[in-house]
Amino acid sequence: MDRRTFLEIAAAVAAMDISMSAEATPIPIIDSHIHLFDTTRPEGVPWPPKDDKILYKPALPERYLHVTKGQGVVGAIEVECSPWLEDNQWVLDVAAKAPIIVGMVGDLEPEKRDFRRQLERFHRNPLFLGIRCGNLWGRDLSTQLENAEFVNGLKELANAGLEMDTANPDPTLIAAIVRLTDMVPNLRIVIDHLPQMAEPTDPDVKRNVEANLRELGRRPQVYVKVSEVLRRVDGKLRLDLDFYRPTLDRLWEIFGEDRLIYGSDWPNSDHIETYPQELTLVREYVLGKGRAAAEKVFWKNSVAAYRWTRRDPNQPDPATA
Repeated sequence: MDRRTFLEIAAAVAAMDISMSAEATPIPIIDSHIHLFDTTRPEGVPWPPKDDKILYKPALPERYLHVTKGQGVVGAIEVECSPWLEDNQWVLDVAAKAPIIVGMVGDLEPEKRDFRRQLERFHRNPLFLGIRCGNLWGRDLSTQLENAEFVNGLKELANAGLEMDTANPDPTLIAAIVRLTDMVPNLRIVIDHLPQMAEPTDPDVKRNVEANLRELGRRPQVYVKVSEVLRRVDGKLRLDLDFYRPTLDRLWEIFGEDRLIYGSDWPNSDHIETYPQELTLVREYVLGKGRAAAEKVFWKNSVAAYRWTRRDPNQPDPATA
């Protein structure tokens, strides 16, 4: 082998090593949807119910750190799972001692007389990022939008620079989100668990849902969580990516790489799969779109949607998103 050939081969190997090294660099993950609660509290918890043998045990940061160990997760956003006002403060107090929590989405009712006072109270804490509305605790966004005080409260939320998550999507909720973005266009909205929404069987409903989703896809203030992806079919967990690809491709086509955000729904997800199973499948799909797109889904887009606070050196700097 002559010197020139040797140097060409050496350069090619070196370039390959650099490329492989760059690809192997872990992408930091901000999990945008977890729940925290302590079933051992004297006052108990409103959720999960005591007869839920899988969920009814403390879900606290220490346990979350254990289940995510080695998964590349460097931060998480807590989404409130209680309608009790003071549980907003309980989560903030727990999060204050756990740097893995970069923020929380609370539970406040915008139509209530004391909403503005409570919003101001919790917004003083930089970990308070927004509130969740939708199909939960007997509330219905479509009906709430008929209440002028509710809409005014959401305008206050938007003007404060905070966001709103929507819970448990169905065709009525998707239609309501379109209405809401017309009424409060400067409100950032994150649609939770859209991959889990049941496909309508009625052709007219299906067409309306598709039209509404595509309308939301044209509105840059609306984000979608890639959460609750996995399903059990006939009691068996499906772990083959091709089974989920049509749903994920549809969301990617409508909302694009700049508007999708990863979320695990831990520990509620324990009903279906383990944490690594959910993340592994989503990571396989997203990495197929390229590293730059994966960085957006796994952390950069969450900065735009939530404006979370960096609390640990292992977490990426939001200013670089």
